[in-house]
Amino acid sequence: MTTRDAGGLVNVAPMGVEWPEGDVVDELVLKPFVETTTFRNVQATGRAVVNLTDDVRVFVRAAIGNPAEPTNPATAIDGVVLADACSWYELELVTTDATPPRARIVMRVVHRGLAREFLGFNRARHAVLEATILATRLHLIPHAEVRAELARLQVLVDKTAGPREREAWGVITKYVGTRLVTVSDAVAR
Repeated sequence: MTTRDAGGLVNVAPMGVEWPEGDVVDELVLKPFVETTTFRNVQATGRAVVNLTDDVRVFVRAAIGNPAEPTNPATAIDGVVLADACSWYELELVTTDATPPRARIVMRVVHRGLAREFLGFNRARHAVLEATILATRLHLIPHAEVRAELARLQVLVDKTAGPREREAWGVITKYVGTRLVTVSDAVAR
């Protein structure tokens, strides 16, 4: 997901999107947590871009910080599209239910772009995505459980990863390893 704040600063964030049934995509539903930059930006500007990419490195970088991913101007809205997106949906705000913890934001599709075929996610890509989700929940999950899950996922990466997946795996496991040492003891280990 790419959004901009009122001053034009770009935010890149990994986010699941609720897709409609069928082949016609007129609206998408975003469900960001209300304390996130994505939520604030959509509320401030009424715009967002859903970028579909099969490069898990983008997910990793976006989950652990706000990366300076290469972008191109959007076509129909004041927004940006990830340069490596396979396809994208440019969106305008329809309605917002800001009931915490997750908002429900209905967005109208005003433009759709296609750059290349979406190759999907092999087992290694799925493993990297799961490790990335774990990395965003270190304050909620017992650390022994995180370590066990990373060990299980490592097998999938070893079997099926290409260079991009190995790079992403290295970044996310280094991040998790560092954070497990520094995260508060509030979580039972």
